[in-house]
Amino acid sequence: MSGADIQCRELRLSRGGMEFSFDFTLAAGSVAAVMGPSGSGKSTLLDLIAGFETPNSGEILIAGADVAQAPPARRPVSMVFQENNLFGHLDVFSNVALGRSPSLKLDGKAREDVRAAINRVGLGDKEKRLPATLSGGERQRVALARVLVRDRPVLLLDEPFAALGPALRSDMIALVRELSAERGMTMLMATHHPEDAERIADTMLYLEAGTIAASGPISRFFGPDMPEAFRRYVGSK
Repeated sequence: MSGADIQCRELRLSRGGMEFSFDFTLAAGSVAAVMGPSGSGKSTLLDLIAGFETPNSGEILIAGADVAQAPPARRPVSMVFQENNLFGHLDVFSNVALGRSPSLKLDGKAREDVRAAINRVGLGDKEKRLPATLSGGERQRVALARVLVRDRPVLLLDEPFAALGPALRSDMIALVRELSAERGMTMLMATHHPEDAERIADTMLYLEAGTIAASGPISRFFGPDMPEAFRRYVGSK
C-alpha cells in the first residue's frame, strides 16, 4: 500500500488550559519530522491524527476523507510509541500477528505475511521469544513489524527511539527510512533530536506553544535560511 496525503484544516483543540491549533498539508509519501520544545504539542498532533484525541473543530483529511470524528480503528493509520506497546505474555510472532488479527486467527497467507515482516526487521530467529528477553531496539523492531502487517498508508511515530543509545537509535532511524521508502508510507515522527530529523525527513513541522511556528523542506531547517524559531530551539539544545 502506498501513502496518503494528509490535510489538517483549521484543527482546534482545547485541553488542560492550553489551546492547540494546526493547519498544514503533507503530500502522499512525505516523511515529516515533528519537532519542538516539550509541551509544544508534538504528541497532541499525532494523537489527533491517530484518533486518540478528538478536536473541538476543524478537519483531518486523509486521502480526501475527513476522519476527525472517526474512532482510531477506522482510520488508515498505524502508530509506534516510545514504550512499543507489546504484550509481555505473547511471543514475537503473536505480538506482530495482532496487527493483522486481534483474535490471532490467521490463515496461511496471513502467517506468511507475519513471518515476512519479522524477517524484514531482522528478527527471524526470535519468533518465539518473549518481549522481556529482547533488547530495547529489538522490541521496537517488533513494533515496526506489526506496522508492516497492518499495511496502513500513514505511519505515526511518537519519539519511538528516545530511550535508545545514539548508535542503536541511528540504526533504527535507518531501518524506518528504508521501510518508509519500500512501502511509500506517509510518515510523521516526533523527535527531540535534530540529527534524527535531518536523516529521516524531507519535511519539517516545527511546533511552539500548540501551533506550527515554521514548516517546509528539511533542507531549509539545516541551511543558512534556518527559521529563527528553530534556530532558537537548536541553539538551546
